[in-house]
Amino acid sequence: MLVVLATAPATRAQINTDQVVNIGRNALYFEDYILAIQYFNQAIKAKPFLAEPYFYRSVAKISLEDYRGAEQDAGMAIERNPFIVDAYQVRGVSRQNLGNYAGAVEDYDAGLNLMPEDKNLLINRAICLSALKKYDDAQQAFDRLLRLDRRNDRAYIGLAQMNLARKDTVAALDNLNRGIALSKKNASAYVMRAEIATRSHHDFESALADMDSAIMLEPRYAGYFINRAFMKYNLDDYFGAMADYDYAIGLDPASQEAHFNRGLLRAEVGDNNKAISDFNFVLKNNPSNFMALYNRALLHMRTGQFRNAVNDFTAILKKYPDFEAGYMARGEAKRRMGDNKGSEADMERAMAIFRRNKTHVSTFNPAEIEATAAIKKAEQRALDGEEEPETAEDIMNRFNTLLTVTESDPVKPEYANRQRGHIQNDNVEVEPMPMFTLSFYATDNQLNGNTYYIREIGDVNESRLLSGNLTLVSGEPQLGEEEIQRHFANIDYINSLLSHSKARSIDFFARGMEYLMVKNPDAALTDADAAIEMNPQFMLAHLLRADARYMQYRMAQARDGGIDTPGDAPDAKSHSMLRQRQDVTTLDLMMADLDQAIKLSPKNVYAHFNKGNVYMMQGDFTSAISCYSYAIELKPDLAEAYYNRGLMYLRMGNKSKGIADLSRAGELGVLPSYNILKRMTR
Repeated sequence: MLVVLATAPATRAQINTDQVVNIGRNALYFEDYILAIQYFNQAIKAKPFLAEPYFYRSVAKISLEDYRGAEQDAGMAIERNPFIVDAYQVRGVSRQNLGNYAGAVEDYDAGLNLMPEDKNLLINRAICLSALKKYDDAQQAFDRLLRLDRRNDRAYIGLAQMNLARKDTVAALDNLNRGIALSKKNASAYVMRAEIATRSHHDFESALADMDSAIMLEPRYAGYFINRAFMKYNLDDYFGAMADYDYAIGLDPASQEAHFNRGLLRAEVGDNNKAISDFNFVLKNNPSNFMALYNRALLHMRTGQFRNAVNDFTAILKKYPDFEAGYMARGEAKRRMGDNKGSEADMERAMAIFRRNKTHVSTFNPAEIEATAAIKKAEQRALDGEEEPETAEDIMNRFNTLLTVTESDPVKPEYANRQRGHIQNDNVEVEPMPMFTLSFYATDNQLNGNTYYIREIGDVNESRLLSGNLTLVSGEPQLGEEEIQRHFANIDYINSLLSHSKARSIDFFARGMEYLMVKNPDAALTDADAAIEMNPQFMLAHLLRADARYMQYRMAQARDGGIDTPGDAPDAKSHSMLRQRQDVTTLDLMMADLDQAIKLSPKNVYAHFNKGNVYMMQGDFTSAISCYSYAIELKPDLAEAYYNRGLMYLRMGNKSKGIADLSRAGELGVLPSYNILKRMTR
């Protein structure tokens, strides 16, 4: 009896721990890292001697860029089980991101002892050796990787990075050309080649072409537009350079480089007041930026804002009291303001400095002093092992010319998450295209300029029995307060209509659509039921009911994502199981409505696509692929279907088909495809 009492609780705890870890892994798979961590916390609390929960929590933390936490958790996993290869990889990548390259190499070596041909371990190790300036060892590491995989473009880009560090631009360029020939989806390779073209050959046309390619692959990174503007400026395309700076600021309104550069360019073309605005922005965020202050002072003089010019020159002279030209400029500003006494004092101070230095012209260059100080500071950082020193020419250019943005880590360390296949969250959220839903708000398809349409929608719109024109949308448009109030008024009107006249199926459908617009899926579902009961052949009512259930499903998911139920709470298990049962039921009912819609309208391409999404949410990727394929047969330019089918192929491990579909989706305008392709074809 005592044995039973002693063992029963342990058995029950084991079952609970396994379930919690599995739920956490599911959350990890769908990139809900915060939720995943909560589950792994529960497992660790219940059984702190297990390695798995620590390992999976480290994966969640590294995905959230919590490298210190990921390093610690991976270490705890290794202490408990030293044979988890991925734990060494997670800890190595974390250390690499934290700048602990020696520690990262130790982890990669340990992982390679267990799995000698792991390509991610090999390339990450090579990059770390290069960062440690162990170039011969790094070369051997890259050679080892290329013997295993001659078509590894990331290896060539890593070699290029190493050769640039060794000042061997010829070898670096050769490596980059090889890497780009193998894969045209790596933006970093184009950026590095553009940098070589500008710095070593002043070939701005070639550099511009490479930056165009990088921007096509990563169109949301402001730094690339800043760099392209620099090339356009050197090709005398001032209008194009200005447009790129404007766009960069649109992407990253806080960009100091973009505002500084645009200020310089505006000053050069005589747009003085706008240039001052840019320098104001820079100085507001970085009051110590001397060159922005100096340029603004000159612009204040040029525009007749003499009081502001005096204030700027006063700040400059406070830092550089021997700046003769500064006193002369401030004196001139004071004279223009009518302060003759102050002007004479500044002019006399300037002349005293000239006499002391026995010169007749200003030889004091604050920009040069600023640059020299920056050089010394950079050299000290390099001695301390913090970073590569800039050359004097680099720093002088940084203080006197347009700035460019350097990509510090063109070959980023990667953890190949085997729990989630190869789809990683890097620069875009890897999420499928959403369902097509009914709406009153027609939005142009940004992919090809067309709107989504089916015959039945046209028939309903021709009847003019709804408050607006019905359409299909991919994703939900955001409504303003006026629009929302209009929908509530429409609901009141239909309520009144139904209370004074005989109800029709279309009336319930119309009110259900209004409820859907104001995010009341329960009421929309009730009206859809009524519409279908009166007219079972009403195909759009089945779509409406599926839409309402889809909204219920997403709302339930969002609510669950915000619930933090302690692992030892008495209702934690029951809540989770109830939620899962409700989700299964909701998805099954959605599927039934879509099946009925397809039965009534077999060529309804969007119902087939939506059915694929339901299968995907159910985890039946094979059936999802079948639905997307049929949708593509019906509409060969349906980009969303190619994109989602590509994701499903990747999740099932069919890389070649996944890449082909994502390539086609990108061709049709789904830009996130290129980001995934870049990562998949390394």
